[in-house]
Amino acid sequence: MKRMTVAAVVLALIASPALAQGRRGGGGQDKAADTKPKVDEKAYKAALDRIPEPKEKYDPWGITKPAEPAKKPK
Repeated sequence: MKRMTVAAVVLALIASPALAQGRRGGGGQDKAADTKPKVDEKAYKAALDRIPEPKEKYDPWGITKPAEPAKKPK
């Protein structure tokens, strides 16, 4: 009988943090979704069009390797 009581108490202690997490997070999600600013698609596309095209293709690994292979003297 004592073993069953101890097991029940241990299970209750383990399950209580999970219950607390589930109850805490549900209430504030509606307010956060309403406060986000609306995105204007026309303004977004216009801003993308104003970005100039690069003259050279960007190479992120360019600084780690030489531009030309080293030539051996004859």
